[in-house]
Amino acid sequence: MRVLMQLAAERGMSAVACLEGTSLFPEAVVDPSVEISTHEELRVLRNLLARFGAEPGLGIEAGRRCYVSMYGAWGLALISSRTLRDAVDVALRHVDLAFVFGQLTFAEVDGQARLRFDDSVIPEDLRGFLTERIMTGIHTIGQGMFSAGIPMCGVRFRHSAPANTTRHREVFELEPEFEAEINELAFDRAYLDIVMPQANDWARGTCEQLCRALLSTRRARTGVAGAVRDLLIRNPGEIPDQLAVATALFMSPRTLSRRLHDEAASFRTLVDEVRQMMSEELLTHTDMTTEQIAARLGYAEAASFIRAFRRWKGCPPQEFRARASAPRVSAATPSGLVGVMG
Repeated sequence: MRVLMQLAAERGMSAVACLEGTSLFPEAVVDPSVEISTHEELRVLRNLLARFGAEPGLGIEAGRRCYVSMYGAWGLALISSRTLRDAVDVALRHVDLAFVFGQLTFAEVDGQARLRFDDSVIPEDLRGFLTERIMTGIHTIGQGMFSAGIPMCGVRFRHSAPANTTRHREVFELEPEFEAEINELAFDRAYLDIVMPQANDWARGTCEQLCRALLSTRRARTGVAGAVRDLLIRNPGEIPDQLAVATALFMSPRTLSRRLHDEAASFRTLVDEVRQMMSEELLTHTDMTTEQIAARLGYAEAASFIRAFRRWKGCPPQEFRARASAPRVSAATPSGLVGVMG
């Protein structure tokens, strides 16, 4: 997100304009403790591309700024790997920590190592930019791991060629193939077994443990179910219906139901889950009345909320509040709600 904001600022676009339509403030973009949802990143991308989308190679420019040091434990695990082959293995096993769009795979074909990126699930209006950003980012990370860099044998994109490919040639040092069947970076497989300059087995093992812990936490709120939860909590009191959520996620309600079923979830269950967590936060950290909380959660009447809360916790809301040990403060918005729900 910081890279996107830099690109916007360099082109005269204010931070406020870049973040329009999100719940983010400019300070959040530089706060390492803040997690930004995929939905918000896509909104910022659309704001940026609405102004500068015609600029050839803008995704290339974004990707060339994605250094390995930006990726925390994931990046450290890569550079401390014994060989590039080991680094590719680590990267793919923990890839969700670095790339949340599309799918990355690896193959060895005809003496070449080939990293392939499937962009089919990316919204069409963002596909070209994101594909170029991610593939250039991968190349930039590879260059940073070897002082001499890794020369490409071939670079292929599924989208059409831009009017000017100067940036593409500067980064990859060759003319990419466009309108190809797959998105692919290819290089000589001999590089896979070269010992990395900063290889350290202890550091790699430590970083991989941290990666596993981070993934375990993140996967609890990712996938389609995680995206639905993000949308459900975005505006409490106006919880969107399934059609609105499906539209925001660029799919039909039927497809949304099927995708949730594949993740052992359902829209109704997620709404129930979000209401339960938010009700506990509101009861614990605010002085809002039962009626106010019911309205905040989208219930037509307090009685419906009370019945639901009994089902969740086995007691009425006021009894739960009386048992809560956390101090309460008067506030329109509960402290820590974003951290708990985000």
